[in-house]
Amino acid sequence: MSNAEHEPTGAIECTVNGEAVSTHVPLRQSLVDFLRHGLGLTGTHVGCEHGVCGACNVVVDQRVVRGCLMLAVQVDGSNITTIDAEKSDEYITILQQQFFERAALQCGFCTPGMILQASELLRHTPAPTRAEIRETLSGNYCRCTGYHAIVDAVEASAKVISHLSSDIGRRGGS
Repeated sequence: MSNAEHEPTGAIECTVNGEAVSTHVPLRQSLVDFLRHGLGLTGTHVGCEHGVCGACNVVVDQRVVRGCLMLAVQVDGSNITTIDAEKSDEYITILQQQFFERAALQCGFCTPGMILQASELLRHTPAPTRAEIRETLSGNYCRCTGYHAIVDAVEASAKVISHLSSDIGRRGGS
């Protein structure tokens, strides 16, 4: 028998991308490993495993967190959203389109974490400055593109979202 078979586990119940999950997880398993290996949600990446690069970003209870620094047992009772969500919200969809249109990705390894972090920014700051975008994304590493195209994509996304919001307001909120 291996040590893994004797590793203590904990029960968790949570919602992941809108789906109820009830399972037992090893007490020392990271959230990102649970999502990737336990649930097959491979859009969230494992980079540095020290909380530095942002590749493992996920949303837990409407806040972006580093999935490599959080234990899976800590999400008991939580609502988790990953980039894998089939029904991505409007912010994520717009950010993905703008990243594509502005060539703000190359290998794509950092992109899920960048998009989730940028989405959180746009929810709290609808018209961020380029400096605010850079500050928000400063904890996310990209080794391919540099950051100019990424900042351009987030700035363009803010404009698209603002335009859509004003269109909805003119139509009376419907």
